Amino acid sequence: MLRPLRLKIPASISHPVRLLPLTFAALIVVGTLLLLLPVARAGEGSPSFMAALFTSASAVTVTGLATVDTSSYWSPTGQGIILALVEIGGLGIIALATVLGLFIGGRLGLRTRLVAQADMHVVNIGEVRPLFRRVAITMLFFQTITAVVLTIRYRGAYFSDLPTAIWHGVFDAIMAFNNAGFSLNRDSLTGYAGDGLIIIPISIAVFVGAIGFPVLAELFQEWRTPARWTIHTRLTVWGSFGLLLIGAAAFLLLEWNNPDTLGGSAFGHKLVTGIEGGIMPRSGGLNSFDWGAVRPETLNIGVILMFIGGGSASTAGGIKITTFLLLAYVIWAELRGDPDITVGTRSIGPRVVRTAITIALLAVMLVTVTTFLVMLMTDFEFDEVLFECTSAFATVGLSTGLTPRLPADAQLVIIVLMFLGRVGTIAAAGALVLRRRIPRYHLPEEQPIIG
Repeated sequence: MLRPLRLKIPASISHPVRLLPLTFAALIVVGTLLLLLPVARAGEGSPSFMAALFTSASAVTVTGLATVDTSSYWSPTGQGIILALVEIGGLGIIALATVLGLFIGGRLGLRTRLVAQADMHVVNIGEVRPLFRRVAITMLFFQTITAVVLTIRYRGAYFSDLPTAIWHGVFDAIMAFNNAGFSLNRDSLTGYAGDGLIIIPISIAVFVGAIGFPVLAELFQEWRTPARWTIHTRLTVWGSFGLLLIGAAAFLLLEWNNPDTLGGSAFGHKLVTGIEGGIMPRSGGLNSFDWGAVRPETLNIGVILMFIGGGSASTAGGIKITTFLLLAYVIWAELRGDPDITVGTRSIGPRVVRTAITIALLAVMLVTVTTFLVMLMTDFEFDEVLFECTSAFATVGLSTGLTPRLPADAQLVIIVLMFLGRVGTIAAAGALVLRRRIPRYHLPEEQPIIG
């Protein structure tokens, strides 16, 4: 009787913190091989290696930056591969494997739960199973609703045949919820500019996808009682709405009379585009206007919104809204001379504060270094390179048109940046340093001069 073959994974690799980035890297490799197939390329010839690698990395990290036009370079098969990579990458390959195991076998191994915990940022390991169940249901629900709404609008106003309308509706719905910027149109959503029946549903899907799975899981049970929300949910929900209002207002104020964006458009068109301008830089990546034509001030606001990003354990990137707001509370407490960091009626522990500071500083370092490297490799302006690098790190996908013009070495820099942005700065750093020993002694303290 033959025994089933079991692969023994070395403990150094199977550690949850290291297994997470390795799994995403493996998925990028698989996606690259699939996209290199001749059937994935539209027209004659095989896809180039760099195009396949960059597209696979961008899809797995749910970014949406592209060096080739998705609508004309890739065949329907290639577009389907990109769609699958985005769906798997958005949920997280470890989360997807856990959900499938839950539905099929109903059992979760301890190591699988630990890996899932590292991927989804769940506090208690016992929360993994119910969270994944709600994630799968919520993800399917919002994508289906968005796809139906978009399909109806596409069929009624833009496409004469139903299959094309369905394909565009499903593709855009999945890209929107997963906060990926790929599009079946050469100019993204520009052909639908000002159409609220398309832009608003897509923006809502992007906003919900960027909230974060733990928050969605809590809202699933406690949406009627905001007073019982955790601090994390309060910071994420109210912070997301606050950034939406600030971003939309700033975009409308700066671009209202810009003839290359909103100038000359009707009031309703401007309002719809303003909502899009407040949501998409958070991690959406889809656009109905040319970001290369906006004012420099708008470009800088876009960089700030992208750097902040969305909610933790979401399809969004950036340092995350909770990190940004916690740092604001740290600054406020320090200015007031308070001994503790408090949010509402809760205090924040020093470990959380240190993590937030570490994430922010690592993010600044990554964006700064990669911006410098890309500028060394090219002759582009600083603001364009900064926007592109921030978009890559925050896995946004917005572009001023710079990415397709980058040389191969600069594209590799962007690939690494997208990967680190998706896996997370803490997870990526922790994957390299697995031994965390508790010190048995404390050195004498000294206070250097600060400021």
